[in-house]
Amino acid sequence: MFRNLLIADSGKGHVEEMVRMLRDIPGLASARLNLLHVVPDQNSSNLQDHWQQGAALLADAVQRLGLNPGDVNTILRQGDTKQTVLKVAEELDADLIVMGSRGLGRLQSILANSASQYVFQLSTRPMLLVRDDLYVRHVNRVMVSIDGTGVGDDALKLACELARDIPGCTLTGVHITHHDLAPTRSGRSPVDALLQEATQRARSYGIELKTLHKNGDVARELCAAAQEVNADLVVIASQDRRPLVARGLVDLDRLLGGSVSDYVRVHAPAPVLLVREPERGGS
Repeated sequence: MFRNLLIADSGKGHVEEMVRMLRDIPGLASARLNLLHVVPDQNSSNLQDHWQQGAALLADAVQRLGLNPGDVNTILRQGDTKQTVLKVAEELDADLIVMGSRGLGRLQSILANSASQYVFQLSTRPMLLVRDDLYVRHVNRVMVSIDGTGVGDDALKLACELARDIPGCTLTGVHITHHDLAPTRSGRSPVDALLQEATQRARSYGIELKTLHKNGDVARELCAAAQEVNADLVVIASQDRRPLVARGLVDLDRLLGGSVSDYVRVHAPAPVLLVREPERGGS
């Protein structure tokens, strides 16, 4: 579970409500909270005023969250928001980044210089994205994508740990295929085997996993499944490739391509927790 959270909040969306919900989860109640506000570089002409406004925003956020100022690490930085969030996450070794999102599509995000899209694209740390247009609810129904990959197993483990820590929480595992697969000689289809393995893995964490199988476009069907089960939180494994060489550049091919996680972050009816594959060395 998460022990060191970086909350990058502009004060405009529902991130604070999400943080309050997270703190209601026993396993996250004692997590270290790092609250970041970035004063943009373009405000350098009135830096003192903007610095004071940023400090006031942080103090107000601490008060609204009902926190003891001594229990939260408030961070005020000047610079480019996108790069600063990534830099501070590295400095703190944060195990979860929580950000608001305007829910813009890929091209819109690039044109609007979206901070959350940029961080989503370049960070290898888990991210919780909370769209501005969502009503944030207490987490009682968690949905996780099941894909049989290593990072998919990490997403399932995390979802189980969350669900196990929330009294009465239900966990639904969803697998999407483009078309029905023929059963093997044993009479079981590959999907049956995959979902049974996921169910057994969930039981090893003390959770009964409900399973759901749908056919069609993966991204759209994941969002439809989240609507169907009335999910309060969607956990998915992000398979997007991470640009190791040009970390300072947005990967336009991926941003403009058919990224499942990018579609889900924009269209899911609940906040989305993206589990990433840790970055490894090499070229």
